[in-house]
Formats: sequence, C-alpha cells, structure tokens
Amino acid sequence: MTSFEEGAVSTYVKPMIYFITGGVRSGKSKYAMRFALDLSPHPVYIATARRWDDDFQKRISRHLADRDDRWTTIEEEKQLSKVELEGKVAVVDCVTLWLTNFFVDTKQDIEQSLKEAKHEFDRLAEKKCTLLLISNEIGMGVHAPSKAGREFTDLQGWINQYIAEKADKVIFMISGIPVTIK
Repeated sequence: MTSFEEGAVSTYVKPMIYFITGGVRSGKSKYAMRFALDLSPHPVYIATARRWDDDFQKRISRHLADRDDRWTTIEEEKQLSKVELEGKVAVVDCVTLWLTNFFVDTKQDIEQSLKEAKHEFDRLAEKKCTLLLISNEIGMGVHAPSKAGREFTDLQGWINQYIAEKADKVIFMISGIPVTIK
C-alpha cells in the first residue's frame, strides 16, 4: 500500500512506476496529481500534448491552472527519457497524447509507432525516479468509425498492455474512484 492510500506524507520515495488508466474524465489526472503531491513536495508534471487547435489550447490552459507553484512543468511531446528526473516524482500526462505524436509523425504506421514508443518508454523506465503515467482506455468505448481511429485504438491497447506489464502498480479509474488492478 502506498502512503497516499494510507493518508500519510512520505519523505522517501522508492523508484516505482505507477500506471493510471481509465476512460476520459474518469479522474485520472486529479488522482495522479494528488498522489504525486503525497509522494513529493515538488513533483514534476510532464505534458505531452501538442497544441493542435484552440480546443487543445483550452485543455492545456485548464491543466496549467490545476497546478500551483509546487509543480515543475515540462512540455515534452515524445522524448520523455531526455527529461532530468533522477530522484524525482513525475506525472506523465498523458500516454495517449504522447502516442498520438508517434502515430502522426510516422504517418500512421502502427508498427513503427509501437516500436518507437516502446523504445522510448524502456529508456524512461530505466531512470531512478517515480513515474505516474496516465493513459486512456479508448478501446472500451464505441468502435472507431475510421480505419485510422481503429488502428490507433489497437496501438493504444498494445502500449497500455506493455506499460502495465512493466509497471509496479496499475490503477484503473472509474468515476473518480481508483481501483487497484495490479
């Protein structure tokens, strides 16, 4: 059990990987941020979103407003392992947008996207830090109407499985409630 679940504040954090997944607006980010602040007085927030349009800019602005001066925010679209994280607690928000960047940059090549994402995740996982990775379970909703949408859903499922297998703990968010599944 983590100190977050027990309600106590921890002063030492053993390097771990927490994978927090669930549907859109299931409370993943809020949970991860509270958890990170329980583990560290000054966590790092790694934002993976690209500013695709005005809607994404609004989402980014909302997420920025959710964090106070205890947080260090770093924007990194793909090369997460380049961020200096040794001895730190970091929230990566989110795997889905991070994976989208690979998918777009490879011109929707699923195999290449998965290969590059796995390689980058493996490099990130080698760091001596505590990671809280947020992802979406997009395959649990309606079936995507486009071929690219269906392919991305498959890609997301495969990277989620890959990360979950390597994670120390996996938490599934349902309506704001964390359910530990590993």
